[in-house]
Amino acid sequence: MRRHWLFFSLFFMTFHNISFAQSDPCANAASQAAINECMSNVYKKADTSLNIVYKQASSRLKDNTEQHSKLVEAQRAWLKFRDAECAFSTGSAGTGSASAMISMTCLTSLTEQRTKQLHDYMQCPEGDISCPIPRQ
Repeated sequence: MRRHWLFFSLFFMTFHNISFAQSDPCANAASQAAINECMSNVYKKADTSLNIVYKQASSRLKDNTEQHSKLVEAQRAWLKFRDAECAFSTGSAGTGSASAMISMTCLTSLTEQRTKQLHDYMQCPEGDISCPIPRQ
């Protein structure tokens, strides 16, 4: 069990920023199954946040059909990338009891990064012509 926690801590810090790792929501999980379930819930929250920000971005582009189509295309491509990247980067973990945790950690990390990226697109300074999503 102690090896699991050491591995989990090192892996978690690799995929997450230090501040998130310090406030590990799964620190009190008592078994690998509990850790897996907790990490799944953490990923679901990250995915919900991404969907909220994506809908906001999409809404801002509702009057610009061409740019909206590009956002949809980019998001679809990003989802494929995220899934392929996590399959690749966690592939050596095999199918053991910790593999779900490792996969959820990767999915969460990339999802949080995409959420931040979309959010940042919506915060561009006034007049920034390189900004893909206009400020409200």
